[in-house]
Amino acid sequence: MATSDNLKLLKQGAEAKLFTGDYFGRPCLIKERFKKTYRHPILDKSLTSQRTKNEVRSMVKCRMLGIETPTVLFVDLEQSRIYMDYLAEAITVRDYIYKVQGDKDMIVKLSPLAKSIGNTLGKMHLNNIIHGDLTTSNMLLKKPFEDLKLVMIDFGLSFIDNSQTEEDKGVDLYVLERALLSTHPNTEALFDVIIQGYKEENQQGAAEVIKKYEEVRMRGRKRTMVG
Repeated sequence: MATSDNLKLLKQGAEAKLFTGDYFGRPCLIKERFKKTYRHPILDKSLTSQRTKNEVRSMVKCRMLGIETPTVLFVDLEQSRIYMDYLAEAITVRDYIYKVQGDKDMIVKLSPLAKSIGNTLGKMHLNNIIHGDLTTSNMLLKKPFEDLKLVMIDFGLSFIDNSQTEEDKGVDLYVLERALLSTHPNTEALFDVIIQGYKEENQQGAAEVIKKYEEVRMRGRKRTMVG
């Protein structure tokens, strides 16, 4: 059984708390989903368990495909906890972009990273993995950062969609675009590079997914205009 002594709260979100701790002496990150008191206890336990399982399945499948995610060390469904490797020296893609943003050669410098993001997402979608919360904060770069060793994290809203619904993949792209442009202004050209990388890795389904993405994007614009 995993040890849980000396847990230190690292971060708290809307769905879960992140702690640092150890797994039999190995430094780890522990993600714990907390109870939602507004839900019926039985329903809450069922939903929490299913989302925890979905998260682990998505991470494991990604690793099987060669997409790096933190290694899952242990899953405790009773406490709704996932124990995983703690990548203490990694930085978020968000922070990496901030370091470069403002340089006159920003787009040139960041294009390889954008292509890598597109390749990674294309491979995920080709294998029907929907992330559900694609932001530059949910991607890490390992040292040396210039090697662009991308690590996908925070699969809390993810699922594996074997029905191959293009709508969900289109929404993934739209969420990423909105997150990129709202967090990092003047990066429209980078999203174009992401799409190029996406097409390279998902040649079979890219056309239909991008068509759905355009539809989702148009609906989003109409909602913004209406208010």
